[in-house]
Amino acid sequence: MKNNLKRATFGAGCFWGVEAAFREVKGVVSTAVGYAGGSLENPTYHDVCSGITGHTEVVEVIFDPENVSYNQLLDIFWNIHDPTTLNRQGPDIGLQYRSVIFYHDDEQKHQAEDSKKQLAESGVYSQKIVTAIEPATTFWKAEEYHQQYFEKTGQKSCRF
Repeated sequence: MKNNLKRATFGAGCFWGVEAAFREVKGVVSTAVGYAGGSLENPTYHDVCSGITGHTEVVEVIFDPENVSYNQLLDIFWNIHDPTTLNRQGPDIGLQYRSVIFYHDDEQKHQAEDSKKQLAESGVYSQKIVTAIEPATTFWKAEEYHQQYFEKTGQKSCRF
């Protein structure tokens, strides 16, 4: 990875739709879907869906901070899912669908905390924001068929 590029990792429900949203952003160099936060090394989709590994479906975003800021990525993150539902997005239920920001350095941690606080104070949501903010763990890339899933299948939504 070039020295000027940065990494961001977000969990916001089904990783297919999250990835699709970030792939449209100018300044995002690449994305990959995968798993983070759990206890099993090199988990499979089947392992993560079992609910016993502790992993979350996440998107790893590689971005050029000269073209898009981390705060702009945070704004997208907050707008593409419901951060008030614990371990759930729509019909998808389980720890693997939780709302989480995995930060890669202290600056990202502070920016994530500040943006969460601002959103909570804005009154946009009547319920508490349950999004976790945690240090980044090993990112395990998901199986190839999950990468850029919408582009491969022509789907536009995680809902069937």
